[in-house]
Amino acid sequence: MAEKRRLDPTSLVARIIAELQANPDAQRLLLRALLTNEFLGMPARLDRIEKDIAELKADVAHLKTDVAQLKTDVAHLKTDVSHLKADVAYLKADVSYLKGDVAYLKGSDLEHRLHRKIRPLVSGAFTLRRASIVHSPVQETDRAFRDRVEDALDGGRITDEHDARIEATDFILRAQRRADRAPVWVAVEASYKVHANDIQRARATADALGAALDEEAIAAVAGYRIDPPAAQRAEASGVRYLRVPLPTPEAA
Repeated sequence: MAEKRRLDPTSLVARIIAELQANPDAQRLLLRALLTNEFLGMPARLDRIEKDIAELKADVAHLKTDVAQLKTDVAHLKTDVSHLKADVAYLKADVSYLKGDVAYLKGSDLEHRLHRKIRPLVSGAFTLRRASIVHSPVQETDRAFRDRVEDALDGGRITDEHDARIEATDFILRAQRRADRAPVWVAVEASYKVHANDIQRARATADALGAALDEEAIAAVAGYRIDPPAAQRAEASGVRYLRVPLPTPEAA
């Protein structure tokens, strides 16, 4: 029996391809024989991957929308916070003005009450007689007193700063010591609650009066309250604290 002639690889592949093209059903059988199940299932897996990618793209689109909405909400929140800060700033300013108004009213009320009580308070505290008010917020400054201060200013015994301090003082009284009838001047700074600056001003006025009039001048502060540190400062500065009784509801 003669040996069957074998085709070369190229001719063999060309013949196989020609046969497969003529018989499509044979193509599927050949692929199943040549490819593993993993490769045969690849199209189905690719379909699932494409579906997953599509779902992922949809989720990303929703996420972008949510992020955009979040950015808008944050922008509105920042605007609201900005308005709130402005409102708080206005409120603080209003409270500050209100505190100033209340302080002014308290001070004004104290000055009017003290105008009626200052003479007995000063006379009792310093053992004085014939005390009279020559300068206060509620009456015109005594002309003779003012002339003496202006003479001292013209004569160079006090400066413009001394004169301004005297003019700004709450109360200035003229009196006599009971023991020897010597003239005494009393400078009083009044405050609802006495602070260190009240003590400093009273001391400065008394020193200016002493220099201007060449007579004894006493420094005092008057108010409803004084803290222990301020009381110690007043004592160290030679400034007497005059406690004003708190007004009763009937008196108010």
